[in-house]
Amino acid sequence: MSEGTEYRGTGRRKSSVVRVILRPGEGKITVNRRTAEAYFPLASLQGELKEPLIAVELLGKFDVLLNAQGGGIHGQIGAARLGMARALLAFNPELRSRLRAGGFLTRDSRIKERKKYGQKGARKRFQFSKR
Repeated sequence: MSEGTEYRGTGRRKSSVVRVILRPGEGKITVNRRTAEAYFPLASLQGELKEPLIAVELLGKFDVLLNAQGGGIHGQIGAARLGMARALLAFNPELRSRLRAGGFLTRDSRIKERKKYGQKGARKRFQFSKR
């Protein structure tokens, strides 16, 4: 790992897109130019964000820069995990089996279903009146 090297990955979840850059460093995580603690205030979300790095035992070896767009915080966390896993693969393809076993390389394709015409929502109908 030379100092100017960086590894990139993109993750998507629901309507969120997160671009990830891994650089050799001391483990700082930055999201949209803010610290991860400031951007994701819940401790459970901060732990979930670090899971791919913990799984491959590289926590503290990389500085992580995240550019998050769209969706809510849970969608952005899911997208960030996928993006980090893909960036780690760019760093070392031999990590694939460990990342796959942790479920970090699987894209969660569930998205919001579109509203249908003649209905109140995607599935909900207007109330039926017999008389």
